[in-house]
Amino acid sequence: MPLPLCPTDPNSFANTHQAAVRHSHLVLAADFGAKVFRGAVEHTVRIVAPTDHVVFDSSFIDVHGVTLAGANLEFAVAPRSEPFGSPLTVRFGRVAAAGEELVVRIAYSTTAKCTAVQWLEPAQTVGKKHPYLFSQCQDTPGVKHTYSAEITVSEQLRALMSAVPAGEAPGAASGTKLFKFEQKIAIPSYLIAIAVGNIHGKRVGPRSTVWSEPEVVEAAAWEFADTETFIKTGEDLLTPYVWGVYDLLLLPASFPFGGMENPCLTFVTPTLLAGDRSLVDVVAHEIAHSWMGNLVTTQSWEHFWLNEGFTVFIERKILGRLHGEATRHFDAIIGFGELKDAVERYEQTGHPEYSCLCPKMDGQDPDDTFSSVPYEKGFNFLFYLEKLVGGPAVFEPYLKAHVERFSHKSITTADFKAFMFEYFEKIDGGSKIPQLKSVDWDSWFYKPGMPVVLNEFDPSLARSCEDLANRWDAARNETSPKFNKDEFAAFDSAQKVMFLEKLSQKPTFTVSTLEAMDRIYDLTSITNCEVRLRWQLLCLQSGMESIFPHVTAFASSVGRMKYVRPLYRELYKCKNGAELAKKTFLEHRSFYHPICASMVAKDLGLAA
Repeated sequence: MPLPLCPTDPNSFANTHQAAVRHSHLVLAADFGAKVFRGAVEHTVRIVAPTDHVVFDSSFIDVHGVTLAGANLEFAVAPRSEPFGSPLTVRFGRVAAAGEELVVRIAYSTTAKCTAVQWLEPAQTVGKKHPYLFSQCQDTPGVKHTYSAEITVSEQLRALMSAVPAGEAPGAASGTKLFKFEQKIAIPSYLIAIAVGNIHGKRVGPRSTVWSEPEVVEAAAWEFADTETFIKTGEDLLTPYVWGVYDLLLLPASFPFGGMENPCLTFVTPTLLAGDRSLVDVVAHEIAHSWMGNLVTTQSWEHFWLNEGFTVFIERKILGRLHGEATRHFDAIIGFGELKDAVERYEQTGHPEYSCLCPKMDGQDPDDTFSSVPYEKGFNFLFYLEKLVGGPAVFEPYLKAHVERFSHKSITTADFKAFMFEYFEKIDGGSKIPQLKSVDWDSWFYKPGMPVVLNEFDPSLARSCEDLANRWDAARNETSPKFNKDEFAAFDSAQKVMFLEKLSQKPTFTVSTLEAMDRIYDLTSITNCEVRLRWQLLCLQSGMESIFPHVTAFASSVGRMKYVRPLYRELYKCKNGAELAKKTFLEHRSFYHPICASMVAKDLGLAA
């Protein structure tokens, strides 16, 4: 029988209500030949309530021994319990009293089955000469702790972590180098991140360096040159940036997300290298996480929207201040379309409950519920509340107070709601409380489907996109539709995305109409990944088989799930597409990050 789950986190076995980690010190060596890390971690465990043991979550690791002050401790790794891994129970040999701190040292190595680290062959990198690894973790967000690390790698490579570098020196073994790191701000363990490879850096601001393989470091530095502007705008909205440095690491193509907000070192996908800075808004999103998610963190994945909904809201605030309020509304309109797609997909797959803002996670794999819902439904909720209480001038001071109240803590949706009432009770004699009491809180939090209140957004930047889409709709039966290519060329990338999304919401176009569109706008040759995705999805919806080779080339060259999963799903639905989708995925499965590979396998009905 598996151990009982944590009372504050239905996706964890850790007994954090009895024993919680307050600091971790990692001493690890990367072995690219065996594709494993070997070493130890020293966890400083604070006893919350009297107990004789501590339980850690683990997944596919080999534990070699556990000690306390040099003495061996009894430990047991339970059989794996999907999807939560194998609880590791360590016995102290006595009942530890509340308030005690015990330093538990676990000697271990990773295994080939580990999903937290992806090891890349040289051929999977840009330079093709050196191997590479990067981590992408998931763990209980309810406990925060500081950490330090000593990482040994080949002297030809560099290690980076989600912490401040604390020095480097020759390693103990010949041909190795030792990198030291220190993270003095307590973070949830899912934000402990590492990358090792042929990594070079270029300074782009007073507190920012862009890191990447040397072949693309100049392009990456140019693309992300406005990073400091994003940080300063976030500080103007909220509180001072507390993490010291804000670096960016451009990862190899198999990275499964657009970005990952690891403190001090945001991971970003190379799909952002559009060459015109048109896709760097993702960096504004990750910078917003410096406050929403990293400083103020969800207690469990049931409240994930507190990380992502708040972050999208702040991201769009930043972009609105830089580019105008109409931009914030335009991005919200695009996001609303993505939310609608996610809700419809959950309804079609028989899981409408995943479209709740606060989904129940009992027995569920959090990866299965990952979608635009917490991002966009969360944003729409906050946008609604902002308007309800009187607009940005009233709501923005509340956002700052939210960060000040909950910094360095993990919170629930109930905590968020209680503080909002507490804050507005003290503002203007509590005049906003009647509006807050009018909110249908339970429906917003627990009702599946689209938001219970539909916001109205400024359509000014969207009108030209919708107008062009409507004219194509009206011309769908013409044998030679007449359109000016310059009209489309004048759109920025976001407007091109919206135009294609508007087309996808129309009745299915014939292949001949899409071929005419391609002749005029040369859409198939566009390399901007956001536009490329929407065009290929539109073609797949019409069963256009000439697009198949372009789809498989795109889906097998990037690992970002935002692109890979919908492309495989739509190709699988096409006549003559199902076998091609499965064949392409199986041929390239080792290229994808384990998280991405598992999700696509489920989408295609293959063994995960």
